[in-house]
Amino acid sequence: MTLPTPDDVAQAAARIAPHVVRTPLLRNTQLDALTGGTILIKAEPLQKTGSFKFRGATNSVLQLNDAQRTAGVITHSSGNHGQAVACAAASAGVAATIFMPLDAPGIKVESTRAWGATIERFNRVTDDREQVADAFVARTGATLIPPYDYAPVMAGQGSVALEAIQDAQALGLKMDDFLVCTGGGGLIAGCALAAEGFSPGTVVHPIEPAGWDDTTRSLIEGHRVENAPGASMLCDALLAKTPGKLTFQVNQRLLGPGVAVTDEDVYAAMRFAFLRLKIVVEPGGAVALAAVLSGKFNARGKVVGLVLSGGNVDPAVFERALAA
Repeated sequence: MTLPTPDDVAQAAARIAPHVVRTPLLRNTQLDALTGGTILIKAEPLQKTGSFKFRGATNSVLQLNDAQRTAGVITHSSGNHGQAVACAAASAGVAATIFMPLDAPGIKVESTRAWGATIERFNRVTDDREQVADAFVARTGATLIPPYDYAPVMAGQGSVALEAIQDAQALGLKMDDFLVCTGGGGLIAGCALAAEGFSPGTVVHPIEPAGWDDTTRSLIEGHRVENAPGASMLCDALLAKTPGKLTFQVNQRLLGPGVAVTDEDVYAAMRFAFLRLKIVVEPGGAVALAAVLSGKFNARGKVVGLVLSGGNVDPAVFERALAA
């Protein structure tokens, strides 16, 4: 598949604009004081389905031809991408089948089912989700919309950064850095392309959970590396074993250094978002905020944009975050 370009991001943003929420770019006085920087927060929990994933899913579904629409779509997802594909497909009158791991948060499973999708389960540890999905495609002829390693998905996700760049410019600001929650790398690849094309000089950084910092380590090593087993699974939305093949081709060229944050950092960011920003954020969606709050990314004296990437948190996990 051809890699997307900044122009593809701009075209995707225009294509999906009638269907997605242009989420706000927020600023908080206390956060600026705590970090010493000007922090601009892209609030994707306010997106349809509760995460940025709706952007890439919508861009993908809108480009299906008639035969593909008839055969339906399929994806594999721990929740946010599955919900997004289910919603985008339902809006277009297309059947969707979503393969979800057995340990996916219940709220994400039920939210996906509510959009009318067929849910199939797999074991995250023993099953290869790509093989499971490929077998379904071979049987049915459905179109696979992968969570990140897919040009239309990357281009659609890049609209997050393009909107942030435009809204920052409207405020008379140019972002020095842009921090992105990173799993397989689709969101950050799209954001990096947006920055390359429309905000040269803005450095895009991957932010990952400790033990799942495969993109950061891959950038250092110069090739894709895998995460070792046994790390915390709190940030369920970011648990890719290794960077995507296509996403890493983009990210290796464009990204700045990455940062890894701990579970404690994530819980603190979730509490801050709830108490100060009045936004519910899931663990994986909070890692970029965790990076600036913890000081692991030094924002002092800079204009720093960051993504709160999703708000589909299991109630029990959210309760633990508020009590931590």
